[in-house]
Amino acid sequence: QVQLVESGGGLVQAGGSLKLSCAASGRTFSTYAMGWFRQAPGKAREFVASISRSGGLTDYADSVKGRFAISRDNAKNTVYLQMNSLKPEDTALYYCAGRGVGSSRYSNMYDCWGQGTQVTVSS
Repeated sequence: QVQLVESGGGLVQAGGSLKLSCAASGRTFSTYAMGWFRQAPGKAREFVASISRSGGLTDYADSVKGRFAISRDNAKNTVYLQMNSLKPEDTALYYCAGRGVGSSRYSNMYDCWGQGTQVTVSS
């Protein structure tokens, strides 16, 4: 399994942007489909975006489509989440996750997880 470490979270005003990064250790990163999930206080963890192993296929939750963009750089063992036009309802702890086969919207299909990075959007 790869070890995942997220960074890039912070406090931003509504309408602003943040770019999250998730750095993976190990030499097998390119064999993992990656996903971003988020969890707000008192709410269940929810799917945000996923990307295939090659980066050729992406998928987004309807709530972030058109505002967020997932990408990866396999040479740098890193997956990114560019978040634009942020809204207060985007406030959550954001996690990246890896899966050793195809990407999925379901958190229980992922094998490894980072510790999360907090995103707070003020109104």
